[in-house]
Amino acid sequence: MDWKIELVVVPVADVDRAKAFYVDRAGFTLDVDHSAGEDFRVVQLTPRGSACSIALMKNVDAAGSAQGLQLIVADIDSARTELAERGLDAGEPFHFDRDTGAQLPGADPGRTDYNSFLTFSDPDGNRWMVQEVGRAAGS
Repeated sequence: MDWKIELVVVPVADVDRAKAFYVDRAGFTLDVDHSAGEDFRVVQLTPRGSACSIALMKNVDAAGSAQGLQLIVADIDSARTELAERGLDAGEPFHFDRDTGAQLPGADPGRTDYNSFLTFSDPDGNRWMVQEVGRAAGS
């Protein structure tokens, strides 16, 4: 039996503000925006190329509590450029020293899979990691 993660709930204070951020700045595709009455709304978005989507859930008390959400890209530099062009303040790439575990500036010098990252946060403070995997395969 396959077990798949296909939807992650992201708690936000303002669904419209979050929707605009994820579509306009992060480049996610809007899949669903459905309301039924004043108390029920489903907004589902998917990063390009992903099998997993996010659902924005209005929850003022929990807004910003999603930490460590992760996106995978083949080229961390291109990803950062794309996000910056969309007006998103993505941090500088960084990697971890293989011997000490210390976080160091810049992408992994050998561009080893799983060791180049950047981060960004949505307007509520939900924090995303972007990780480079498969760069060598795409070269």
